[in-house]
Amino acid sequence: MSDLTGKTVVVTAAAQGIGRASALAFAAAGAKVYATDINDKLLGDLKDDRIIGRRMDVLNDADVQAVISGIGQVDVLFNCAGFVHSGSIMEMKDEDLDFAMNLNVRSMIRTIRAVLPGMLSRKDGSIINMSSVASSVKGVPNRFAYGVTKAAVVGLTKAVAADYITQGIRCNCICPGTVESPSLQDRMRAQGDYDKARAAFIARQPMGRLGEPDEIADLAVYLAGATYTTGQAYNIDGGWTV
Repeated sequence: MSDLTGKTVVVTAAAQGIGRASALAFAAAGAKVYATDINDKLLGDLKDDRIIGRRMDVLNDADVQAVISGIGQVDVLFNCAGFVHSGSIMEMKDEDLDFAMNLNVRSMIRTIRAVLPGMLSRKDGSIINMSSVASSVKGVPNRFAYGVTKAAVVGLTKAVAADYITQGIRCNCICPGTVESPSLQDRMRAQGDYDKARAAFIARQPMGRLGEPDEIADLAVYLAGATYTTGQAYNIDGGWTV
């Protein structure tokens, strides 16, 4: 595991799921972690001396700017906030795509813009974005809005990496398969037959199981300290894309 002692990390959507596991993993690696989310209550449940909870609405540019300004130096940014819409192009409402673009893509633009000036002044910084194998990596049925926006995250990541590769900035993204999380539990229950939905999600993972948030968090910690890696999209999907 990377040694992040002395580093300051900002994690979005840190109240639960992969974001929460990652905040804990960054802290275990020695970093000072600002765990941000709109869910104050769940943030308060993060009990670790290295973790500081901050309410931040990634859909609000002024809020993002204010929170990041209050933090000061940010060495690592992990953009974990996102939402999964179900449905094909014919089933999707325009407002669904608008929301998906705002949360899954524009929120990352907001946070990157907020932390990048400080990183450039030090000529050092790591930005990690949450994408998905349901993106430009792989077409997945009934994930139109999600796949479109997560493909945009891959493009965003490569564009930032290319623009600042000579200035000490590294930008990579993580592309998970299906991972245990509260949002996944909600989606499985919403299908009406929880057991059937769960079996279907597991069946598409060649390893025969779902991923765990801690497994994704381990990759995030690695990328935070990977000083010779930029512009990459890392699949971590139980063999789904083999």
